[in-house]
Amino acid sequence: MLRIGLLGCGNIGHIIAQHTGSFEIRAVYDQVFERAQEIATLSGSRAFDNFEAFIASEMDIVVEAASVSAVKIYAAAVLENHKDLVIMSVGALADPLFHEEIRRKALEHGQKIHIPSGAIFGLDNLKIGRISKFKKLLLRTTKSPASLGIASDSRRMIFSGKANECIKAFPKNVNVSVAMSLAAGQDTDVELWVDPSVDRNVHELFVEGDFGETYVKVTNFPSPDNPATSYLAALSILSLLEDLNNPIVIGT
Repeated sequence: MLRIGLLGCGNIGHIIAQHTGSFEIRAVYDQVFERAQEIATLSGSRAFDNFEAFIASEMDIVVEAASVSAVKIYAAAVLENHKDLVIMSVGALADPLFHEEIRRKALEHGQKIHIPSGAIFGLDNLKIGRISKFKKLLLRTTKSPASLGIASDSRRMIFSGKANECIKAFPKNVNVSVAMSLAAGQDTDVELWVDPSVDRNVHELFVEGDFGETYVKVTNFPSPDNPATSYLAALSILSLLEDLNNPIVIGT
């Protein structure tokens, strides 16, 4: 059975702990130790109050469900300790220097870095863009003004540009576009809209290439216990973990 180390014990960590199946949580770590203790009790695992002891414990893979800053602080050490890594906060990989650093670390230590599909569908087929470049790769995201801390009484676009530019202006809203860019091997065009009539995040993917064209619209329901977290994003980690031990893997 796959042995998991959980890095970050917020809402997504709780969802993972509640759905163990083909894997077990062995160790949990959070900078707030009380949070780690709570999930340890829920999952029958051990809570650690320092990262060094956590990463030295017996596990096969570390699942990051914390933040972009946590990825940048701990990812290299995870790989150096011969653990595979699942990165939820994929916005960290928008930094090309950091991206290359942990890629090199993974190769050097013979480890794998896994990125779940997160809050969208269709990420697996975007990989064909590495072979046949897309003519159009656009993510249009619509959010409520309140979720972005913006006052607006009408629908309007507040950003249009590349994913790596969107990061600078809206660092908490880039994970989907960064995941698309990594999958396709080219920078995603991004439109970010605010709309006071919506109460959920809406992601629309427009893709055109030699294969044809596709349009995907995803309206994200929030996690049951935290409206700030996409339930689909949490479920995507669980499906990834289930596949790691499955001899038959569907999709690429």
